Amino acid sequence: MLLSMLRSKIHRATITAKHLDYDGSITIDPNLVSAAAMLPNEKVHVLNLNNGNRFETYIIMGKPGNGEIGLNGPAARLGEVGDKVIIVAYALVEEARAAEHRPIIVKVDDRNRAVKD
Repeated sequence: MLLSMLRSKIHRATITAKHLDYDGSITIDPNLVSAAAMLPNEKVHVLNLNNGNRFETYIIMGKPGNGEIGLNGPAARLGEVGDKVIIVAYALVEEARAAEHRPIIVKVDDRNRAVKD
């Protein structure tokens, strides 16, 4: 049996931009995408801590080092600049390996730069 497990997350990032006139997705600074072992076009869940909205979308890469977390298209209606979000990716893991699975957690500062615990 395969279990859907947390693979990685970007924890408490701040929305920096909204672009309603776009087909959809979330723009993320490539430095954060890499730190979380996520990939462009990967499906993610976005959990908005300010308003409780939860939605699925896919990652597009922003400019490295600028800290962008941008909501695009319909997702732009689900958050405001300044809102805190958690961006989550999952993986299917064999049940026998699930207990030893360890997700990657990337915590960020107020400028969306990865910080060490």
